[in-house]
Amino acid sequence: MRALARWIIVQWGWRRWAIAFGAGAVSVLALAPFHFGPVLWLTLPVLVWLLDGTGSGQGSRFALAQRLAGAAATGWVFGFGYFLAGLYWIGYAFLVEADVFGWLLPFAVALLPAGLALFTAAGCALAMAVWSSGPGRIFALASGLTLSEWLRGHLFTGFPWNPVGQGLAFIEPAMQGAALVGVWGLTFLAVLIFCAPALLADDGGRAERILAPLAGLLALAALIGGGMWRMPPGPAEEIAHARLRIVQPNIPQALKWRSDNRSRIFADYLQLSDAATSPETSGIADVTHLIWPESALPFVLAESGDALATIAAVLPDDTVLVTGAIRRGGPGGTQAFNSIHVVDGKGAITATYDKVHLVPFGEYLPFQHLLERLGLQQLTQMQGGFEAGERREALDLPGLPPAAPLICYEIIFPDEVIDRDRRPGWMLNLTNDGWFGDSSGPRQHLHQARLRAIEEGLPVVRAANTGISAVIDPYGRIVQSLPLNRAGVIDSGLPAALPPTLYARYGRAMVAALLVFGFGAAFLGLAADRRRGRASLRRRR
Repeated sequence: MRALARWIIVQWGWRRWAIAFGAGAVSVLALAPFHFGPVLWLTLPVLVWLLDGTGSGQGSRFALAQRLAGAAATGWVFGFGYFLAGLYWIGYAFLVEADVFGWLLPFAVALLPAGLALFTAAGCALAMAVWSSGPGRIFALASGLTLSEWLRGHLFTGFPWNPVGQGLAFIEPAMQGAALVGVWGLTFLAVLIFCAPALLADDGGRAERILAPLAGLLALAALIGGGMWRMPPGPAEEIAHARLRIVQPNIPQALKWRSDNRSRIFADYLQLSDAATSPETSGIADVTHLIWPESALPFVLAESGDALATIAAVLPDDTVLVTGAIRRGGPGGTQAFNSIHVVDGKGAITATYDKVHLVPFGEYLPFQHLLERLGLQQLTQMQGGFEAGERREALDLPGLPPAAPLICYEIIFPDEVIDRDRRPGWMLNLTNDGWFGDSSGPRQHLHQARLRAIEEGLPVVRAANTGISAVIDPYGRIVQSLPLNRAGVIDSGLPAALPPTLYARYGRAMVAALLVFGFGAAFLGLAADRRRGRASLRRRR
């Protein structure tokens, strides 16, 4: 172990960057769909040793600015490998209309990871500012990366996809920690637990070197044991008299918006909605709530009286349709919204939610009008882009508790998924992951939905065009699901909500407390280093 660590520490030039890139890329095996969390015991110690090499010349040889720059460069290369391997699937979206957007694929696949890696660079530089030679440096890295991941989830509209904490949530019991500290807190714990083996290569006595890795193992065991204790052995309680039908039509994105497919797509939805799923079922007759995915129909539903009349003819009087839809609004109907409509058995739209957190470059362009004049357009090719809704509000549905409506990637934002003034009874996630093919993207999206369920103590009902549609209980367990790229329906009850979790009540305070503790431990380690340095200097004199 010591020989490996010392070899990594002294590497420079292209070998150093290759090691950093490779360690970052291999770390993705901890995420969906692989869920091989233990790989982080190999890759995160490598990051520690690389940073040790950056900071090994503390004192006259290296100024602080040089050490910070070296740590930032190391962190950026590690982050670039991590995000490039973890987000390669974004390129699939540019192949849906390859004649229009194909030329952008290499730029998108490389530039987004390069930008996100700046946050990893900042986290490593912040850690280097309080770097020490002992266990304190593990706390420094845990705190620096947690803070930088939190910033990545909030700055520039935010993109908290694949935080390191998801690598710790590789099995259901370990995922339960999100109910206490959320995914940001899991990031802090993941770095502490998986970096601990790096200390086995430190100088000092055997007992001292083994103590921190042993503490990491005990922390992981406690996390898993606590999760097993938290989860009930049987299924979660369900809301009485609720019978949901989730429709997954599996319409390829390349065909979805072609005008000659409109009638067939509408007919497919109606057929699936009323399909008998077994000899004992009679189609839609016993369904209380029918759920279609994001932007289900390739036309403006609110402006199509014929379509609403047809829906009314199919729906029983007491059945409600919840569907994703494109909506026109604003002055003269010139604005477009990515919305959810609630349609009753008479074909009337009784409630609407407009997506609040839009996807930059997917649903709108920064400086929209300027870039459109230059000939650029977002992937949806909606002239003028989509407009954002004003705020997230619970959606009232007859016969069910209020729902937190979340369209597409709105569910990946911790702390932003529900209206805190009016706690809902469940989360409704309508999405269209058909942009991303049979890749890691839809599977990572589902895993994040499961973590939101645990954080909030709320079930999630997920309807996806091409999958993965699912019903998720408030412990993050999948009750039912449909595989990717398969048409079908899910008939399910609605799991009941749990009382608000500790994270739901005090989420930001919990994360802040971890950061204070982590940076405090890092400063203590740095102070101990300086005391040892002064004592060594006095002895030499």
